Amino acid sequence: MLALDSFVDSSLFSGSQAARARYDDFAAFMDRLHVGGWRRGGVELACEGLTLGLAGSILALALAIPAFRETSDDWLKKQDLAVTFLDRTGQEVGRRGIRHDDSVPLDQFPDHLIQAVLATEDRRFYEHYGIDPIGTLRALTVNARSSGVVQGGSTVSQQLAKNLFLTNERTLERKVKEAFLAVWLEFHLPKREILKLYLDRAYMGGGTFGIQAAAEFYFDKNVRDLTLAESAMLAGLFKAPTKFAPHINLPAARARASDVLQNMVASGLLTEGQIYAARRNPATPVDRRRESSPDWYLDWAYDEISKLAEAGKLGSDRVLTVRTALDTNIQKRADAAIEDALRQYGNQYRAKQGAAVVLEPNGAVRAIVGGRDYGASQFNRATDALRQPGSSFKPFVYLAALMTDKFNANSSVDGSGICLGNWCPQNYGGASAGRMPMVVALQKSLNTVAVRLSVQIGQAYWKDKGANQWNFAKLGRQKIIETAHLMGVTTPLPDTVSLPLGAGDVKVIDMAASYAVLANGGRKAKPYAAIEIRNSRDQVIYRRDQDGSPSPQILPAHKVAEMNNMMKEVISAGTARAAQLPGVTVAGKTGTTNAYRDAWFGGYTGNYVGTIWFGNDDSTSMNNMTGGSLPARTWHDIMAYAHQGIELKNPYGVGAVAPTIASAGSTTRGDLGAPQRPATLSRKSAETLGSIETMFSTAEQSVGRQVNSGTSYSIIPDVTGTTAKKRVRSADGRTLFE
Repeated sequence: MLALDSFVDSSLFSGSQAARARYDDFAAFMDRLHVGGWRRGGVELACEGLTLGLAGSILALALAIPAFRETSDDWLKKQDLAVTFLDRTGQEVGRRGIRHDDSVPLDQFPDHLIQAVLATEDRRFYEHYGIDPIGTLRALTVNARSSGVVQGGSTVSQQLAKNLFLTNERTLERKVKEAFLAVWLEFHLPKREILKLYLDRAYMGGGTFGIQAAAEFYFDKNVRDLTLAESAMLAGLFKAPTKFAPHINLPAARARASDVLQNMVASGLLTEGQIYAARRNPATPVDRRRESSPDWYLDWAYDEISKLAEAGKLGSDRVLTVRTALDTNIQKRADAAIEDALRQYGNQYRAKQGAAVVLEPNGAVRAIVGGRDYGASQFNRATDALRQPGSSFKPFVYLAALMTDKFNANSSVDGSGICLGNWCPQNYGGASAGRMPMVVALQKSLNTVAVRLSVQIGQAYWKDKGANQWNFAKLGRQKIIETAHLMGVTTPLPDTVSLPLGAGDVKVIDMAASYAVLANGGRKAKPYAAIEIRNSRDQVIYRRDQDGSPSPQILPAHKVAEMNNMMKEVISAGTARAAQLPGVTVAGKTGTTNAYRDAWFGGYTGNYVGTIWFGNDDSTSMNNMTGGSLPARTWHDIMAYAHQGIELKNPYGVGAVAPTIASAGSTTRGDLGAPQRPATLSRKSAETLGSIETMFSTAEQSVGRQVNSGTSYSIIPDVTGTTAKKRVRSADGRTLFE
């Protein structure tokens, strides 16, 4: 034991001596690195810089990961679709994607066009690596001197990254992603290819994408043939395509072209003498003032086609022609209705944006309005924005209650106050209420009833009736969420006590799809645009009725009918009287969120479903706008127009009135309160009728050869559905030829 003790003591002593010696050696080595005086300050700064740099690198990596997730191995292949869109009648309405058939190589572009674009958008394009700190600093300086946004700081690479991978939503997150993706593009593509992609894909106003399409649209010529003045005018469109579009505001377009010419001189690319002629003789575009493009609709339809292509449903062909469900007349009316409403009442209500979706009960989308000005912002508020629906969410609550078989339209419900924990909802205006039929509660849109129903829905499903009110409400909200998702809401809905009052975020198009389920009797109504798709060889490769998703029955038809009869009362005697259409049965629901941040109206007939939203992009409060005011009136303006000249139908299960036809001749503007819808045939329809007439004429000429000589006969036309024919009958009624 003494020997062991000596060994331990000796080991500890020798170890401590060795450690001390190593420490002394280390201290002596560090003494050589000791810096004193002014040099020490530099070292300290360098150390702090390294520390901050390491922290910044970790932060940059964390921010870069979400941006790089936007890319994939075949990211460029996904962008090479060339789609020509037709409306429901077969008329071409626009194009999206790169144009394979007539895309011009970069070396065939006029030099003055490339110079005009780079002098205006990115003077140091060939010198930076995606982000240009010098250009950004220059833009900030110029803007500060001008007290406004005169120059932009985004490079061509940043703008291309936004066009390829991101949206136009103005958020800090998007700008961070844009910066990282711009650098990513610089490492994956040469400069010339980046510039070519930018010129081929940038939005140029008038529904055109790419410089070649813009040259054809504005000047009716190939991009190779552009003059200096025309190139300057096109280069000026990149900043604000709608504001400077020559077919909308020619003076502004020419003023902008003059700025572009001056930029070319300031960049040293041209002299004052070289631009003199272009200044004195500005470009004159083709008159396109009457033409409009359903850009919001086409953007959404292009995304649908891209998803079908990614799923392998369209084969390998990248040049496609798509016939959509778009109704150009309804689309134009919806665009005008949103713009008219904001122009007349926007200042009064302090509302700056609106959105609308119109579709058929089967999900065929007829019109989409994603905002007030597509050129100013291509962010689609109808299909991408997340907003709280307010009371327009309550149909999900009431339908979930009907599904328990414990309630019907005449069930007595309690409208008095209720508290869940420390949260006590209030009715609009602070009104209190007693017991009433459920249909009256929906008609008055009482918040307290919706919350009480969430509790009672949970009670209907909870086996242990001893549970408390909080747990009942939680289970009830789960059933409400299931109902909303089943009907068409695609966004996550948070399980909060205020959910029955519409506290979750939804999309305008999702609300329209959900209401379509009610209009059609309980069948799934997924929104779609493509009816038929053809490849570059004009072969049909996709038909919605054959290859599309099925529309299963997702709700009991008798429950839907009961819900529709309740929703009808909201229009006739409730909060949405402004949406009434004389002679047309309408059902729907208004919605208004806290502090008047959002105002909704969703309504439907047996023919069309429409959802309207008004608000502000920054979620600032409006001036007391409710869903029953401007949204309901705007819905009326669109639907009064849409229901002219069609066979009127009631929502499923509502009334027993025989359907009638609101013809353009019998329905006046005063009947429905809207301009008369033109009763016109498309070019394709006219050609089809012409071919039928030719067929009949040929048949009549051949009758004499196919009927026995001397036989008395008569020719009887027969047009049924999509079939047209003529029967040749003898005097005694026998069919001789068909």
